[in-house]
Amino acid sequence: YEAIKQQYRPEVPEYFNFARDVLDRWTEVEKEGKKSKNPALWWVDGAGGEVRWSFEELGVLSRKVANVLSDASGLQRGDRVILILPRIPEWWLVNVACMRTGTVLIPGTQQLTAKDILHRLQKSKAKCIITDDSVAPAVDSVEAECQSLKFKLLVSEGHREGWLNLKDLLKIAPSDHHCVTTKCRDPMAIYFTSGTTGSPKMTEHSHSSYGIGLTVSGRYWLDLTSSDIFWNTSDTGWAKSAWSSIFSPWIQGACVFVHKMPHFDASIVFESLSRFPITVFCAPPTAYRMFVQHKLSSYTFKSLRHCVSAGEPINPDVMEEWNAQTGLDIHEGYGQTETVLICGNFKGMKIKPGSMGKSSPGYDVKIIDENSNILPPGKEGDIAIRVKPTRSLFLFTCYADDPEKTEATIRGDFYVTGDRGIMDEDGYFWFVGRADDVINSAGYRIGPFEVESALVEHPAVVESAVVSSPDPIRGEVVKAFVVLTSDYASRDPEKVMKELQDHVKTVTAPYKYPRKMEFVEQLPKTISGKIRRNELRQKEWRK
Repeated sequence: YEAIKQQYRPEVPEYFNFARDVLDRWTEVEKEGKKSKNPALWWVDGAGGEVRWSFEELGVLSRKVANVLSDASGLQRGDRVILILPRIPEWWLVNVACMRTGTVLIPGTQQLTAKDILHRLQKSKAKCIITDDSVAPAVDSVEAECQSLKFKLLVSEGHREGWLNLKDLLKIAPSDHHCVTTKCRDPMAIYFTSGTTGSPKMTEHSHSSYGIGLTVSGRYWLDLTSSDIFWNTSDTGWAKSAWSSIFSPWIQGACVFVHKMPHFDASIVFESLSRFPITVFCAPPTAYRMFVQHKLSSYTFKSLRHCVSAGEPINPDVMEEWNAQTGLDIHEGYGQTETVLICGNFKGMKIKPGSMGKSSPGYDVKIIDENSNILPPGKEGDIAIRVKPTRSLFLFTCYADDPEKTEATIRGDFYVTGDRGIMDEDGYFWFVGRADDVINSAGYRIGPFEVESALVEHPAVVESAVVSSPDPIRGEVVKAFVVLTSDYASRDPEKVMKELQDHVKTVTAPYKYPRKMEFVEQLPKTISGKIRRNELRQKEWRK
C-alpha cells in the first residue's frame, strides 16, 4: 500500500479525451501485437447470442455511432444525451460515441417511470434520448412537455413513429470520424443522484475525473491487466457501471465481460463464473449475501482470482463464508457518484473484515468534526476529502445548474461526503452510517423525498416519513411511517399497505417502493415543523 501511494502520480494534461487517448491507444497496441488476444468487450445473452469486439472494432463501431449523433441527430458539442438501455452492446457504443462527439451523456436505469423521465428531460434540457421499445412509450407520453428534446433514437429491430432507428442508421453511417478536442475539465457526463430533500441532483463529471481518476480503481483495487476478463454486475443506469464497466477496465486494457441478465439471478452468475474465463468479479454486498446461501462447492470458478464489492458495507460473516467456499477474499471499496474510489482494500493489503480499507492514493481522506477539525483515530466524524488549497480533478465538477447545493458540500478545506465514519490506529476506515437520510438498499440510493412524494399523491395518505430499516439480505430497505386519512384509517391495514406499495411502484421507479410500512397517528417533528426522520431511523435500528 505504501508503495502504491508513492508510485501513484497521475498526469492530468490540459487536453484529454478517453476515446482518443485511451481506447484508440489500445487499438494501436493491439495492432502492434503487444496485447493479449482478449476482446475489449465480450457480451453474452445467455441464450447462445454472443458479441466479441476488439478495441479496433469498438473504435470503428463507436465512430459510426458518433456520426449518427452528429449527422442524423444534428447534435453539437455540449448537447446533453439521455441514455436508457439494458445491458446490450449498444450501451457501450453510445458511451464512447458521446466522448468522441463531446456530447454530455446522462445514463438512466430502465426502471424509471414516465414521471422520472419527464423530470430528467426537463431538468437536464437534453436534446436527445436513446432507448429501446420498453421505455419509448413512456418517453412519448411526456414528450409534449419537453421543449428541449429534438431527437429520439430507438435501439430496436422494429420501427416506431417519430423515432430514428439507431440500427438502421448504423448500417449506412461512415466509420471515419474525427474525435473532438476536449479539455480535461470539459463536461463529459451527468449522473442523477438521490438526495434527502428535493429531486435527484445532476452530478457533473469532466473528461478527466473518471477518465483518468479511475486509474486507481483499475490498477490497484481491481488489480487489472490487459490479460484479465472482468465482470461487473451493475445496472447500466448507475455511476458504478461507468466506474467498472467502462473506465477502470479499459484504462488497463482489460476485457469487459457482460451478461445481459435482465434480472439478477445467482445461478446465472455461478454458471457464468464456471463457464467463462472470468478472472476478476465485482458485485454489491446484496449479491454476495445471496451467493453464500447456496452450496458453491458444486461449482468450479477455475479462472477467478480476485473479487471486489462496493455500493454499501459488506458484513464480515459474508466475507468469511465466501472465502470458506471459494478460497477468495472480497476486497471492499468505498466511493460515491461524486467521486472515484475514496477508500479501498488494495492489492497486497491486509484485509480487516468490515473495514472499507485505507484511503485512495488519489485523495487525502480525513475524519472531521462539524468545525472542520481533523479527528484522531477512533473518533467518529464526517468522512471528508481535502480540496484546499488544491481541489482534486478526480472529483465531480458541480451539481449542474445548482451552485448552492455544490457549495453546500464544502466545509472549510474539505469536501464532505455526507457519510459518517471512523479511522483506526492503522489508517483503516470504518463506515458508520449516512449523515443524511438517503437510503442505500441493495446498492440503490433512494431519497426519502421521492418516496414520500409518491405516497402523498394517494388519497389515503395525510403525510409520511421514509427511513431505512435493517434487512438481512439487502442491508437496509425502505420503511414508510404513514399517517392515514380518516376514510382509510378504519380499513384493513394489510390491504391498505398493499395498495400503497402498488401505488408507489406505478408513480416512481419500482425499486423505491416501501417494503415495510407502519401506520401512525402522527410523525415526530422539530419546532419548525420538520419531520425528525433521524428519530424514526434510530428507533428502527435499535429493534
